[in-house]
Amino acid sequence: MWLQTKIIKFKKWNQKLFTIILTAPILPFKAGQFTKLSFITEENKRIQNAYSFVNAPKNKNLEFYILLVPNGVFTNFLYNMKLKKIFIAKKSSGYFTLDEIPICENLWMFATGTAIGPFLSILQENSLKLKKFKKIIVIYAVKFENDLNYLFLLKKLQILYQNRLFFQIILSQEKNKKFLFGRIPNLIKNFVLENSVGIQLNAKNSHVMLCGNPGMIQETQHILKKYRNMNKNLRSKPGHVTIEKYW
Repeated sequence: MWLQTKIIKFKKWNQKLFTIILTAPILPFKAGQFTKLSFITEENKRIQNAYSFVNAPKNKNLEFYILLVPNGVFTNFLYNMKLKKIFIAKKSSGYFTLDEIPICENLWMFATGTAIGPFLSILQENSLKLKKFKKIIVIYAVKFENDLNYLFLLKKLQILYQNRLFFQIILSQEKNKKFLFGRIPNLIKNFVLENSVGIQLNAKNSHVMLCGNPGMIQETQHILKKYRNMNKNLRSKPGHVTIEKYW
């Protein structure tokens, strides 16, 4: 079932990234889940895309962090605000939630680009489910420093969580002394990432949540399996790696 939304805020961060905040009487969702947004074309055809919530479930302002896709019909219309009416699915979906994570000491959250969204939703909820982890490590990878549009929120959350939340920024196409440079799989393989945050990543005390582009997820899963003996987390067989692909 589709619900018409009310646009509260629209923010263009740069020429390819933007945030939209909407309101609508959707059903309750879990932090980490996604929904679908849509619009109706002049030919009466519905165009739809799936997006993860950035906001915590308790926040009635529904926030989405979106990448402008070249030749993408939906994102181009949305970015240029050509849509008179935007609709949202009444019911949300997805299993990229803390309910699916086995008990462990350290929870690692790996995100590329706009995939930081579901992690921000989980962290802003600040639920009792997060208290079972001694340390939470957020790895936020983007191409350029200009893409770090939610860094301010991560810093705010770090203060909230005090000594339990750590984060490391990675740039893949721009060198900056403040951040790591490279790709997530290689930085794990060479222990550069672990050395930078001072926390070990292993099957004994860690669980990894991966969210982002399928290439990163596939390569990182391979590295974690080969060099850390960490297996995919399944409902039928609990493991160490939970994934959410972004296309």
